[in-house]
Amino acid sequence: MSLYPSLEDMKVDQMAKAQVQHQQVAQHQYPQPPAAAIAPAAPAAPAPTPTSSLYPSLEEYMGLNLSPEVVAAHMPNVQQAIVPRPAGTVAVGTTDMVAPVTGSQNVGLRRANVTNGVREVLLCKDQKGKIGLRVRAISKGVFVSFVHDGSPAAMGGVRFGDQVLQINGENCAGMTSDKAMSKLRKAAAERIVLALRDRPFERTITLQKDSTNHVGFVFKNGKVTAIAKDTSAARNGLLIDHALLEVQGQNVIGLKDKEILEIMAHAGKTVTLTIMPNFVFDHMMKNMASSLVKGSMDHSIPEV
Repeated sequence: MSLYPSLEDMKVDQMAKAQVQHQQVAQHQYPQPPAAAIAPAAPAAPAPTPTSSLYPSLEEYMGLNLSPEVVAAHMPNVQQAIVPRPAGTVAVGTTDMVAPVTGSQNVGLRRANVTNGVREVLLCKDQKGKIGLRVRAISKGVFVSFVHDGSPAAMGGVRFGDQVLQINGENCAGMTSDKAMSKLRKAAAERIVLALRDRPFERTITLQKDSTNHVGFVFKNGKVTAIAKDTSAARNGLLIDHALLEVQGQNVIGLKDKEILEIMAHAGKTVTLTIMPNFVFDHMMKNMASSLVKGSMDHSIPEV
């Protein structure tokens, strides 16, 4: 069973939402007669369950095996739900974590927008005909290897490490890096639709600063190394051996520790973190890290 919803799940979800919207419009325009005048309806047939996926499951990521056995061996503290979540839903933690007390209206959570599934992004090119991203083919998949600061891709919410499943409806499985980039360059300037899958095992948690403006954890080189007892970090499920991906929804991959501290200091009373186990993060960086990550990588603050 897939750890995440498949591309097919997203399509089914979109059709279901469209059907519900159509029914709501129809009911508004053509009200139904009184219940007594309606003949008993036959039991509705259950909706067909997808039996095949349009794309491989995420039990592999950039060639890294993420089967339950490997997860248990290398990420014993990670409890990832196996049942796929519907596209468009937001997971605020793992199955044994407490939901953020700040609620879904928290700005940091809305900026982070971690779906733990597949999402669709609509982009357009800038005045120079650029989108502002690069992709790399790894193990028959296509992944975002760079997002340029201030580019349409950055403003559209494309993230470093996202898996590109489709470009304008065409499956990317098996594409080379050059072919995928060619598809992007040749796409119409005003409309480019990408189906993206979130980075595996990333999750977003919210922490509350104490009276000394601390949240209770130590990090080095962007990775959590220690957690203090009886602090917000300990109470809200932060774990060591995890890398910081975002703070308040702002990408911090490639930033120096002091720069990350500055972002946290200006975050206010509530700090939202997006994290990923080091086991997966190190593999991602090994496959895609370059000088661009520390140079021109997007670190802007997402709009909400």
